[in-house]
Amino acid sequence: MQTKRTIFGNKGLPYLLLAPQLAITAVFFLWPAGQAVYQSFLREDAFGLSTTFVGMRNYEALFNSSEYLNSLQVTVVFSIATVIASLGIALLLALAVDRMIRSAAPYTTLLVWPYAVAPAVAGILWWFIFNPAIGILPYALEMTLGYDWNHNLNGNDAMILVVVASVWKQISYNFLFFVAGLQSIPASLREAAAIDGAGPVKRFWTITLPLLSPTTFFLLVVNVVYTLFDTFAVIHATTSGGPAQATNTLVYKVFDDGFIGLNLGSSAAQSVVLMCLVMLLTFVQFRYVERRVTY
Repeated sequence: MQTKRTIFGNKGLPYLLLAPQLAITAVFFLWPAGQAVYQSFLREDAFGLSTTFVGMRNYEALFNSSEYLNSLQVTVVFSIATVIASLGIALLLALAVDRMIRSAAPYTTLLVWPYAVAPAVAGILWWFIFNPAIGILPYALEMTLGYDWNHNLNGNDAMILVVVASVWKQISYNFLFFVAGLQSIPASLREAAAIDGAGPVKRFWTITLPLLSPTTFFLLVVNVVYTLFDTFAVIHATTSGGPAQATNTLVYKVFDDGFIGLNLGSSAAQSVVLMCLVMLLTFVQFRYVERRVTY
């Protein structure tokens, strides 16, 4: 089989076509990242009138700060809960759609709608639902279980709120990819397993899930990045990192220290640590988790 190759008559044309994307990457990604790294070695006053080079002191102060270590712990709990819940629920919904024939299209459309909602709007929506004064869920919990819900005072309630809002926002994205992955699995494989006597559960664990592993791995990487960055608006709209730092994740602490506390050097150091953490997690996922993926 002969492979066709595209040959450009003008050697500079490929670089010209890449130039817009390279320019966007340099201006909006590489330059800000470089500025953050540079600023993390500085200490500035709140008005930007004086700047002092302090070397690694901002990083030393971070890892000696109980508040920062607490935000790291909060981020780990929040990320694990959000990733597991969003992937698990999306997979269950995708399996339900895969078994439907006539009503699959409208069912899929309804489930995709939440993805069009902005994160801040999703946060406000769930804030109203869980509001201890006017929300319907706190009233239902008190009437049925006698539980006094108040995410303004209870850190566990606040964590549940931000996890639920973040999961609801991300389920649609995961659902679409799981549906596409399920539809790409040949029906003959599952039919052959059914003929051999394998039940639905065994067919799922031995055929469906292994063949879904590339999709699951991709979504795992995307969801980890989502929990570390894109959930800022949800947290800001619901709890603002409270109560008592119970939902103050790493990305929200970068904003809180930099834009509210005006500690620009510490905020820049936190953003660099967060960027390195994401790079490390992505490397670990591709280096070790990908080994279990069946292509």
